[in-house]
Amino acid sequence: MEIIENYSLKLYNTFGIEAKAKYFADVATIQDLRKVLVFRRQKNLPILFIGGGSNMLFVDDFPGIVLKLNLKGIEIINEDEDFVYVKTQGSENWHNFVEWTLQNDFGGLENLSLIPGNVGTAPMQNIGAYGVEVKDYIEEVQTLELETGDERTFTNEECQFGYRESVFKNELRGQFVLVAVTFKLTKKNHQLHVDYGAIKAELEKEQIFEPSIQEISAAVIKIRQSKLPDPSQIGNSGSFFKNPVISNEEFAEIEKLHPEISHFKTDSGVKLAAGWLIEHAGWKGKRFGDAGVHDKQALVLVNYGNATGREIYELSERIIEDVKTKYDVTLVREVNIIQ
Repeated sequence: MEIIENYSLKLYNTFGIEAKAKYFADVATIQDLRKVLVFRRQKNLPILFIGGGSNMLFVDDFPGIVLKLNLKGIEIINEDEDFVYVKTQGSENWHNFVEWTLQNDFGGLENLSLIPGNVGTAPMQNIGAYGVEVKDYIEEVQTLELETGDERTFTNEECQFGYRESVFKNELRGQFVLVAVTFKLTKKNHQLHVDYGAIKAELEKEQIFEPSIQEISAAVIKIRQSKLPDPSQIGNSGSFFKNPVISNEEFAEIEKLHPEISHFKTDSGVKLAAGWLIEHAGWKGKRFGDAGVHDKQALVLVNYGNATGREIYELSERIIEDVKTKYDVTLVREVNIIQ
């Protein structure tokens, strides 16, 4: 393992933003990870972990040490007649892992197909799509404490999952690195989630009325590919904003002025479609230099080539202000801003 100074991060973030790390290390073992943590403590450096680089926007260079984690491996650690428990190292590519579960006919993650990033970031963000959140299939999360290098395992409850949230993004932010995740998946009697409008429509179009988990995954992939740009073709990090959740009372007021607003009700209130808000505020397809809003999905901000992180961040600020002015709804970024 080598610690490199003044290292370019352009190839390590899906936005393709040019930024430099003061120090950089590629870590493939827990032992090397502990060594880097000692180096970091000795120099009193801020630290940033990069997996797939899919959920971050570099606004400035990073003044500390960036760790590219390469902790790999998938193993079945327990199973019974109905369920299987799969421990997956944090650096496994998320979509490749989902494909592995489908090849083994393990159910639960099919609606989360083609989400960019690695397994280790899935609990942190509590990734979700098409009516499913990863929290519903996580048994526990294995971590390493940054200050001590000690291992600690968090149960599902201890992770304090919320909508695109977890304890690792809030109270314990910056205190732990997620190194492995154990999932509880179904072996039979899979609980299918096909009521989400886009999936239902896609399956009906294909005349699939009793879908398998593999067919649901295929439908999700087709939908995502039709709406979301490939980061290898155009820089982006997928959904840039969270779908805002507001109270029933707040929604009643908004609906009076905008009866056509896209929404769906949840146990905690009414969830609005951030993409709909941005599109109907007039931002879809807008481009400012090389920073822009995707022309097929307004929820996605893109780098057409040489945009800076600052330009994309400022574009997001303008969108937030405009949506607030027009709809009295405050959008929150889903992407982590590194500055």
